[in-house]
Amino acid sequence: MKFNRKRRGLVAVALSVLLVSGMSQTAFAAGSHGGGHGAKTGSEGDRNEASRTVNVDMFDNYFEPKSMSFKEGETVRFVVKNKGEFVHEFNIATAEMHASHQTEMMQMMERGILESDRINHEMMGHGAGGMRHDHANSVLLEPGDTGEVIWTFDSHSKLEFACNVPGHYDSGMMGNIKLSH
Repeated sequence: MKFNRKRRGLVAVALSVLLVSGMSQTAFAAGSHGGGHGAKTGSEGDRNEASRTVNVDMFDNYFEPKSMSFKEGETVRFVVKNKGEFVHEFNIATAEMHASHQTEMMQMMERGILESDRINHEMMGHGAGGMRHDHANSVLLEPGDTGEVIWTFDSHSKLEFACNVPGHYDSGMMGNIKLSH
């Protein structure tokens, strides 16, 4: 049976939910939701210095656009809309940072902070090991929500934008960022 993008996305989410539900409650240590964000990729930008606005649509499980190009030092305002049926993230980082962040996102699912189609905002940051998702290079959105990231790119050349909700990156919800001088 041939799978279209939406069906692949639904299968990936179903598998991630099965994976989480089968894990032991002690599978992850408590800690802050902080690794995988920001280091050596750039810095939070100033809205007044943004050279352009890029609209990013998140679907189940892909982004539009599929790749992006910017100049080193450029400040960009990303307007991100979740057009899918599941919670999605837009995160600017290296592949290694995404891998680290995926572990933290799995912790959020295991602790009930993150569900397939909603974010438990009451639990985020309260009684959940201090886990928060409020970093400048990332936005986590429920279906239908819109958010923004304003980012200034540094000289790092191997960046990606991705969704690190469990199963989404592995099903192809990522794209490359090319930086030029």
